Amino acid sequence: MNTFEIGILLPAFIAGLVVLSTHVPLGTEVLRRGIIFIDLAIAQVAGLGVIAADRLGFEQSGWMVQVSAVSAALLVSLILHWTHRRWPDVQEALIGICFVMAAAAGILLLAGNPHGGENLRELLVGQILWVTYEQLVPVAIVSAIILGFWFRFRSRMDGLPFYVLFAFAVTTSVQLVGIYLVFASLIIPALATLRIDKRIRRLGAGYCIGGIGYALGLVLSAWFDLPSGAVIVWTLAAVALVAGRLNGANARAKA
Repeated sequence: MNTFEIGILLPAFIAGLVVLSTHVPLGTEVLRRGIIFIDLAIAQVAGLGVIAADRLGFEQSGWMVQVSAVSAALLVSLILHWTHRRWPDVQEALIGICFVMAAAAGILLLAGNPHGGENLRELLVGQILWVTYEQLVPVAIVSAIILGFWFRFRSRMDGLPFYVLFAFAVTTSVQLVGIYLVFASLIIPALATLRIDKRIRRLGAGYCIGGIGYALGLVLSAWFDLPSGAVIVWTLAAVALVAGRLNGANARAKA
């Protein structure tokens, strides 16, 4: 691997670590609450906000796009919080409906765009290899604030505060790595560490699984010239599977 490739992969890897910093702890909470697909729905709606801003003619990297994405994510978070209070027994189904409606709306908005297919692919798989250090700075700051709120007020993060914090975390991530990696980063480490009792150990294991998955995926995608986002999803799953088997073996050995 030459210096040029390392120069591209390093900011991409840092982007992955920034995403994991918030998604690993939030993923354990999502799994505990049983609202597994909430990040897909909110990420899709945030992406819909980006598409809508682009359709209105705003600059792709401009601040209005960020406002549109955050506003859309916050709006759907408020709606999902309301539906959770009113119909908690069908919340997961309502989250799925929200996701598919936002996905369909995005396709409709892109129907007349000659680059619609490419834009949709970028939204789903992301463009992690083209992340720059300038892009990472504001996202890292927002992620640090989110982590500060989460670890300081975690016991009070029930109901609306959780949905709002989650909306900001997903919105900052989806434009870096795409919807698929947002979901994978949130759920795969959390699921692989489900049987670890101590919270600190579970978080540490989740961060290790995520970091190794991102590093391995980026290296393999560079070697074989494959889409990085898709490869990372598979390497995250593979690393999680190995880690899950090791955790199970350790648990049986102690028993």
